[in-house]
Amino acid sequence: MYKLTLDGVDVMGERLAEEVIEVINRRPEIKKISFVAHSVGGLVARYAIGRLYRPPRRKSQEDSTVGACEDDSRGTIYGLEAINFVTVATPHLGSRGNKQESLGKVPFLFGVTAIEKVASLVIHWIFRRTGRHLFLTDNDGGQPPLLQRMVDDCGDLYFLSALRAFKRRVAYANVGYDHIVGWRTSSIRLNSELPKWEDSLSVKYPHIVYEEKSETKKVDQYARDSIGEDDNCNDELEEELVTGLSRVSWERVDVSFHTSRLRFAAHSVIQVKDSFMESEGADVIQHMIDHFLLT
Repeated sequence: MYKLTLDGVDVMGERLAEEVIEVINRRPEIKKISFVAHSVGGLVARYAIGRLYRPPRRKSQEDSTVGACEDDSRGTIYGLEAINFVTVATPHLGSRGNKQESLGKVPFLFGVTAIEKVASLVIHWIFRRTGRHLFLTDNDGGQPPLLQRMVDDCGDLYFLSALRAFKRRVAYANVGYDHIVGWRTSSIRLNSELPKWEDSLSVKYPHIVYEEKSETKKVDQYARDSIGEDDNCNDELEEELVTGLSRVSWERVDVSFHTSRLRFAAHSVIQVKDSFMESEGADVIQHMIDHFLLT
């Protein structure tokens, strides 16, 4: 089953969409839907909701007379009200970049450009189609890379509209020691936007070191306000991904396990993959639960 993770973000997204449809058809009493996804699963979920999105119902003249339901102005996820869309250590910007240790995207490549260039050439041998998507080297039928297409509506896939349909969008990110997915890509930020953080003073959430809520920005405003001289390490494609995804508001929650004995396993600890070995991440899960919208 693990090999299916290499099939590609689009193939996995289609499978997830089919599974969601199956559950909805089997459980007609379900009215609302939320997604919580870890690592590349966040990209898969973003693809799936793009497939499952349904535009808002157009108001007829009769509706406008009697007063249509306010929820009709929002799109749905296959007819369900979209509530929470939560990603945890997800490589939203892909797996390229430099200065990786706490800023970039594939820390185990050490931010060495030459190594990354070689990796991008052979990554499909190791991680197959998923690797090409993460390194943005795919060009199916001459199309732009999939992650580039996924920052906007594209044909019959409503990636951005689907994200906008959710009442809240949240990105949890490790600020360091995540040797699979770096801080910048998981928090959907440019280098200049990464905040300075201090040790948490919260007893309840000791590993949450920074929180912010961003407002939706227009593309031209985002480019003017956020992209500056400090972003020399970002290429134009990365800037395009950040700009596109910033057209919807995000809650960003930054997490640090720098004092943990398992800090080098931060990518797994943040989701408590093993309830015994990685229990230090339980406060992050509790934070998700405490802030989860139900209505």
